[in-house]
Amino acid sequence: MNTKYSIKYLLMAFVMILFTFVSCINDLDTLPLDEDLLTEDKLTDDASYKGMLAKCYGALVLGGQEGVDAEPDISSINGGFSSYLRQLWNHQELTTDEGICAWNDGNLRDLHDMDWTASNEFVKAMYYRIKLEVAYCNNLIKLTNDQEAFKAYNTEARLLRALAYWHLLDMFGTGPFTTEEDPVGSFFFPEQASAQQLFDYVESELIAIENDLVAPGTNEYGRADQGAAWMILSKLYLNAETYIGTPKYTECITYTNKVINAGYSLEPNYEYLFLADNHLRTNEIIFPIVCDGESTQTWGGMTFLIHSTIGGDMPASESGVDGGWGGNRTTKAFTDLFDDLSGETDSRAIIWTEGQNEEIADIFNFRDGYALRKFKNVTSDGTVGSNLSHPDTDFPLFRYADALLMYAEAVVRGGSGGDMATALGYINQLRERAYGDDSGNISQGDLTLDFILDERGRELYWECHRRTDLRRFGRLSGGDYIWPFKGGVAEGISVDSKFDVFPIPDSDINANPNLTQTTGY
Repeated sequence: MNTKYSIKYLLMAFVMILFTFVSCINDLDTLPLDEDLLTEDKLTDDASYKGMLAKCYGALVLGGQEGVDAEPDISSINGGFSSYLRQLWNHQELTTDEGICAWNDGNLRDLHDMDWTASNEFVKAMYYRIKLEVAYCNNLIKLTNDQEAFKAYNTEARLLRALAYWHLLDMFGTGPFTTEEDPVGSFFFPEQASAQQLFDYVESELIAIENDLVAPGTNEYGRADQGAAWMILSKLYLNAETYIGTPKYTECITYTNKVINAGYSLEPNYEYLFLADNHLRTNEIIFPIVCDGESTQTWGGMTFLIHSTIGGDMPASESGVDGGWGGNRTTKAFTDLFDDLSGETDSRAIIWTEGQNEEIADIFNFRDGYALRKFKNVTSDGTVGSNLSHPDTDFPLFRYADALLMYAEAVVRGGSGGDMATALGYINQLRERAYGDDSGNISQGDLTLDFILDERGRELYWECHRRTDLRRFGRLSGGDYIWPFKGGVAEGISVDSKFDVFPIPDSDINANPNLTQTTGY
């Protein structure tokens, strides 16, 4: 059932019945208290369990227990600021050449300056948001273990928990580890998992549930299926050499092949993937974070992503919203990936230059730096979304195009089970969509790792991949790749390798004697 209404009503269900799940989470009490959890005696029917599942999905975008982020989940930061998707975007984009923000909110600037510490409130928000997602999933899994009637909910919660642990591995490299077998509450101190332990757990969990998930495209829209599991595994394996020092490019090819052979296809119009009716693009969008102008109202999520990228002379009405926040734009290092910024050559160059300066002299001036207008709250036929403040546009966390790019990279890096001719064909499929014909096609000699990194930037920008990609290519820290304001200097400088990952927040280090801080912090 690929209608957006299925996930909309699922999310409305959790809004109605799950306010009692957890009141808030603070720096020293980072898991819900036992008395706040929904227990088996409070769950009476399928709708109750489905509401709990909705909380696991809804927590990826919403920041609080009540409308528009009220009663925030994390008490130390505003609910809109702490939204999972908003913080994921900030950490994956503002730390790279793809994003820079004009706001002087707290220590947000630390992200693009790459000089954060263990006390940075935004790093804390991302860390605690991951922990809270794990807690929500653990509770549902515990209550549905050995209940055949709710096996689908149990399996999806296990996938969402694996997704959260992959994010913990990718961004922090280590962290506290809990499952449904562990007690929940402020007097339980989780043990710390190493990168190897997190890697092994995510891998084993996804393989264990792979055959219990429904086939690609057969679940309700917005809910996970086998395609989502295969994408997480593909990304886990593609980055394995970075995470654990062991290359697993052959395994990456195995799982990208599963995605590629599952019936997905490229959406003919690239721009349609990022509009208010992108829920219709299930041919390419494998797993979305669902947003709806009525049932997922938040100042995080896509509300943040669309409003924050509008400013200067850019008309907010053309993006289907009631105003711009003048925050996020990009750097010259990113726009240099395109030979033509008009979008007339490569349609992926959805770049706003009017009234903007290409060079950034003042970080806090939105007009310094070209703006990107990739996401809009307007449908493919020009209809404005249902709410001018809160978009209907979903966030495409995983897309088929990424599977093609991962396959090609794994082949170039020496993985078995694929071949260069096929890899080249996949890359040229992406470029033919972008160029409208074969004028942008490349030859096999052009298919190098450097080209793939640049092509990933052109295809996937602002979709929460760039930090992971730059780190895998050895260009996030150090001085091999410099972009404006890297290291807090206008021309950019080399930064310490400790900034390849984020630190465990000092509040959790102080609260949990089982945790050891990451080297360098």
